[in-house]
Amino acid sequence: MTGRTRLAVWGDPIGHSRSPALHSAAYARLGLDWQYHRRRVDDGEFVETLASLDGTWRGLSLTMPLKEVAHAAADTRDAHAELTGAVNTLLLGETTRGFNTDVGGIVDAFRHAGMPALESVRVLGAGATAASALVAAHDLGARRAEVRARRPEAGARLVEIGAQLGIPVLVRPFDAPADAVDATVATLPSGTVLDPQIAAPFADTGGVLFEAAYAPWPSALAAGWTSDHVISGFEMLLYQAVRQIRIFLHGAQDERLPDEDVIVAVMRSAAMED
Repeated sequence: MTGRTRLAVWGDPIGHSRSPALHSAAYARLGLDWQYHRRRVDDGEFVETLASLDGTWRGLSLTMPLKEVAHAAADTRDAHAELTGAVNTLLLGETTRGFNTDVGGIVDAFRHAGMPALESVRVLGAGATAASALVAAHDLGARRAEVRARRPEAGARLVEIGAQLGIPVLVRPFDAPADAVDATVATLPSGTVLDPQIAAPFADTGGVLFEAAYAPWPSALAAGWTSDHVISGFEMLLYQAVRQIRIFLHGAQDERLPDEDVIVAVMRSAAMED
């Protein structure tokens, strides 16, 4: 590889992304002259844009709507990417390796918030992030999961994932009665406001809230949560980025960075200033 090492986050929209601040701060702390930018790329132009990259490119972070097309573009995929059908990280080289670091990011967010294990979880939404949330719940030890979807048929893929993991997944409409769970993972689009008659039972029975959205913050759901134990989606953003940096540096997401605790603190500070 010749020239300055390049990386970027792609998606559409992408102007709001904090990933450049997170990654750039980490590479500076690691003493790496690596360049990380953002670029607007939609799913229709993804394949052509990926093919245009030269040998200076080390990897890509992918956000919506590119996680499924990135999954298709990868030559190999890690276990979490295979389970969820979503790739948010590509390591480029002679082969294109796909990873899902969202799952680990959610797990790390719960663990750093003092929740190293779960018995039961309620997932709000049925998209790509919901799939990652379900796999993360399994990795945290969950034995049962409930998915709330506006269209219950949209939850069929999550039922399949649950079957592969050995977790029974019950898909229910938003207005069905709410049983108590250890944690709720909200994967709804940023700015979603649920009807109070739906949100209130979730808050009363939902345990710890993990809200995947982080802007605006607090979300409407977080603001009305009964428990004061609420985890912002920024924590997932931070820890999935840490795992991406491990991949770009080591080729694997479970090998820690040098002085990782210091690097995480530097990344957090940089994102708050961004």
